[in-house]
Amino acid sequence: MVRPYFSRMTYPNVAPSSVPGDLASGVAAAVERYRRDGDVGLIFDALRALAAGKPAADLIAAASPYLEMPEVVIPMYEIVVDASPSNAQAMVVLANAYWLTGRGPDVVGALASRAIAADAKNRGAWHLWALADASVRGRVERWTTVVEHFPNDHLARAALADNATSLASDEQDPLALDLAITTYEWLLSQTKQTAQRLALESTLETLRKWKL
Repeated sequence: MVRPYFSRMTYPNVAPSSVPGDLASGVAAAVERYRRDGDVGLIFDALRALAAGKPAADLIAAASPYLEMPEVVIPMYEIVVDASPSNAQAMVVLANAYWLTGRGPDVVGALASRAIAADAKNRGAWHLWALADASVRGRVERWTTVVEHFPNDHLARAALADNATSLASDEQDPLALDLAITTYEWLLSQTKQTAQRLALESTLETLRKWKL
């Protein structure tokens, strides 16, 4: 039951009035042009030019309406991270945008590790660090570490269970199968939603029949 990982980041709310007017209008114009022509290089160049020399707080505020657009986040948050190397949340936002655009596990993992070093309580940083390991066994080990740090993190538990299932299937690993089953059982014990319970019960029924 391997699911794709979708990062659910919590971003600070920024009042539109806190964004300098010229910066806000410039970003809006660049986004509108990009939506018309789809030229990634052009929007990157335009936003980098707009962002050059601006305070990091202003760039974060200006980018906040477009956090679902990596094409906006990457050029602006690269400057934010360079200007604020201890801002763990900015690193997480940038790493997530890199992941969504396929930058690869090495780049994402390195940035996530920097974010953890800056703020070990940033759960998004830990999630991206675990996600970025290139091997399924490595991801199982990393998600296990995340769960140890955040025992009640349901998303981390689900990712651990899914990756353990993949490892059990790929390598016929009985320990990984046991880990998947016990983790899904924990998730089942914690959920009250009927649809989720039915899905978990179905998954557990299947896994318990596996013969490795």
